[in-house]
Amino acid sequence: MEWSLSLSGQAEKFLARRHLSDDFARDPVERAIKKLLGETVTVDMRKTSGKWEGYYRVRVGKLRIIFSADFETQTAYIEVIDNRGSAYR
Repeated sequence: MEWSLSLSGQAEKFLARRHLSDDFARDPVERAIKKLLGETVTVDMRKTSGKWEGYYRVRVGKLRIIFSADFETQTAYIEVIDNRGSAYR
């Protein structure tokens, strides 16, 4: 079964304002999921804490992608895509 990825309204607006395709966010998140499943993949990913407890963060240059992953239903939800300083607000 394949993983399904969806984006929040904020994430879609961020990509649209920057004229970026959905793949810009989907590719790093897919690599992060592979890493969580035990594969050897190069991706800068961390589990978040505090307000974002239960989410994961992927670093793409100066941008951050915050997402949640449900392993039972194999779905991922990209919550936030933003600059480094603004992503965690």
